Amino acid sequence: MKKLVIITLLYLLAFYTLSAQIKADAIDSSFKLIGNPEVQALKSVSDVSIDNIIKSTSWKAYDSTFTASRDTAVWMRFKLKNPTQEILTTYIFYSGSYIDIYLEKEDGYQHYKNGYFRPLNQRPEPKSYFFTELSLSPLQQSQCYIKLSSEYKAVGSIAPILYSKHGYLEFMDNAQKEYDSPIAFMYVYLISLCCIALFVLVFCFRLQKRIYVYYFGYLFFQIVYAFVVLQATPATIANLASYFPYFSNLISETAQFTFIGFYILFIQHLLTVKMFDLKLAKTLTIFAIICFSYAILWFGFNLFGVDFEIRRMSNIIIRAIVLPLNLFLFFWIIFKVKHPLLKYFVVGQSLFFIGSVLSSIVFYSGLNQVPNGIFNFPHSQNIIFMAGLLGEVLCFSIALGESMFLVQKDKEKTSQKLIEQLQQNQIMETNMRKELDKQINQKTEELVQVYSKIEKQKEEQLNKSFNERLRNMKMLALRSQMNPHFIFNSLNALKNLVMQSREEDAISYLDNFSLLLRNILQNSSKNSITVEEELEILELYLSLEKRRLGNNFSYVIQCDSREILSQYNIPPLLLQPFVENAIWHGLYPSNKPEKNLSLVFDTSKQLQIIIEDNGIGRKESSKTKKTHQSAGTNITKERLTLYNHVSHTQMQLSILDLEDNGKPSGTRITITYND
Repeated sequence: MKKLVIITLLYLLAFYTLSAQIKADAIDSSFKLIGNPEVQALKSVSDVSIDNIIKSTSWKAYDSTFTASRDTAVWMRFKLKNPTQEILTTYIFYSGSYIDIYLEKEDGYQHYKNGYFRPLNQRPEPKSYFFTELSLSPLQQSQCYIKLSSEYKAVGSIAPILYSKHGYLEFMDNAQKEYDSPIAFMYVYLISLCCIALFVLVFCFRLQKRIYVYYFGYLFFQIVYAFVVLQATPATIANLASYFPYFSNLISETAQFTFIGFYILFIQHLLTVKMFDLKLAKTLTIFAIICFSYAILWFGFNLFGVDFEIRRMSNIIIRAIVLPLNLFLFFWIIFKVKHPLLKYFVVGQSLFFIGSVLSSIVFYSGLNQVPNGIFNFPHSQNIIFMAGLLGEVLCFSIALGESMFLVQKDKEKTSQKLIEQLQQNQIMETNMRKELDKQINQKTEELVQVYSKIEKQKEEQLNKSFNERLRNMKMLALRSQMNPHFIFNSLNALKNLVMQSREEDAISYLDNFSLLLRNILQNSSKNSITVEEELEILELYLSLEKRRLGNNFSYVIQCDSREILSQYNIPPLLLQPFVENAIWHGLYPSNKPEKNLSLVFDTSKQLQIIIEDNGIGRKESSKTKKTHQSAGTNITKERLTLYNHVSHTQMQLSILDLEDNGKPSGTRITITYND
């Protein structure tokens, strides 16, 4: 009897061993591993080796209680048998984070890696992370071990499924049909954004304005978001994110809120919100900072493993806050900002808001899971969101183009106003000169009449007073000749720029010239100005001459201390004629490739001003000019003489012709200031 029981038990054990296997050729389409008696499972730490698993004896029936997490892995084992005389192919389907398959071969176990977070170059089937192909030799029976692991702290049970080759091909064919339209839209979205971003990047480098930087950041992170979404599709072209799946998964939410932050800053500059409502502009800036901060915090927290449910709830909460706030700011901008581009903002923001709200509703309410529903297609929530974004981008691209047109129009208006102002300044200058001549003549006649009536005993004192006043008036007359002389030269330069069709240079020249003219007019009524003020006028003048002469002309200004220069007074526009003469009669006729001018203000002892050029020198200049001499320089010399008499100061002028091996090499003008 005892022998009969033992024989029966051995028979049952052998029968169980034969039945505890899966015949690959018997799989019609698919075969679920969960709940099958042929499949056993156990839990272990995530880093346990296959050798230890093979030796383990704590196997149990595989059911839904076996779930993988970041700290624990789920192992399962079963036998696969190919009873046919041909090589048989079967496929394991798994949509979780990581799956490691160990299939018994004659020389050991063959290791296959796959899963959502496996880089594309590590997957055995590059077209999809879902399937792993297993090849069984004829009449082969192989032990198969599967390890399931996860990047999340806790997720629901995701079980592998066995597919036959027929079932695999049918599944992939259906998936391809479902994904064709979504993938095509994603490619259209990506290509559109990349083309627009390329143009915006060119404008960033050419114009160097913040608005283009913000718009490029807005487009760039939309492109990053699109690549992340494309990763979860069977697309093989431009699927760059599949090479970095874990990083891409972390950056999805970060990319969305980063481009929202750039979008807010872009809108703030596009509509010039600060001009209409300063409080609104500050609010938008704070909102952008919040979006950037959330994006960074989201990335950081998830990098260190935040629970899946916490991530899901944070997504819901942040959208419940951001979307109403976005709607509130939308109406605030409409109410406060009166900008010609506001209509583009309204349309674009409306499309974005509709896409965002509808996408959130579809995803969190499960409308994308309703059978035969309008939103039941792959990545419906992402497609809806992208459609809203694409409409918004097109609106803002048109708005950006129109803003460039408006800026150009404003520049033309400003240029016309500057030209009109210059013409008015010319008329004003002519009238002022005539009026000044008239006043001088009247004063001279009055002084002559008074002088004839002065008593003889006061003749010497009154004669001295008369001479001082006469010298002052001569200085005014000389100054009135100085201003139109310089204006004539500057207007000729402006005319040359216009004739050469250098419109932008002409406009910039007008800006600097108007500023210089204003300084000249302000100082024209003064008997003296500080050397520091004269230096500021010279800097403006030299910048104008630099633009006229081009890159072969360069100048250097050396000054020990501008503060010390403010302690010395000189007649207005004393130095400018010497500088002008050095440029146009010394440097301009020179054939030297480098034309240099230096101005040195030496305050180590007494003030000494040195103006030196490497031009042709006075001798060659006199040959070119023949009998003509610079009127501005002669006037300045006379003004210097008169100023020494009136102000009781002694400014000495010396002009030295520089030579190099007997050849003229330039001119040095030195003005020494003695109290």
